[in-house]
Amino acid sequence: MKNPMKAALLSAVLYPGTGHFFLKKKVRGALFCLIFSISLYFLVSDMIINTMQILDQINNGEISLNITVISELLATNSDLQELNFNMYILIIIWFLSIIDSYRLGLIKA
Repeated sequence: MKNPMKAALLSAVLYPGTGHFFLKKKVRGALFCLIFSISLYFLVSDMIINTMQILDQINNGEISLNITVISELLATNSDLQELNFNMYILIIIWFLSIIDSYRLGLIKA
């Protein structure tokens, strides 16, 4: 398998930026890893905060342990625009990492 394809697959399958490390482009790889990790952190932390709020309501007896009630609360309680924005950033960074590592592999080859 040639270097461009290996680099793209590494960035696609493992983590954004790993293909850049394979091509010895450490600064670019670190940048992709950092941006992706920060966005992933915000996405997961928002999800955990929303989940903890619902768990507190269940423990306090404010809501019943019913899947439909909980799913409705998740839909209305969370800031969906912020979650969607973080998800879009993750997807964009991932695809940019794949495309850029493939492009750099073609240049290097």
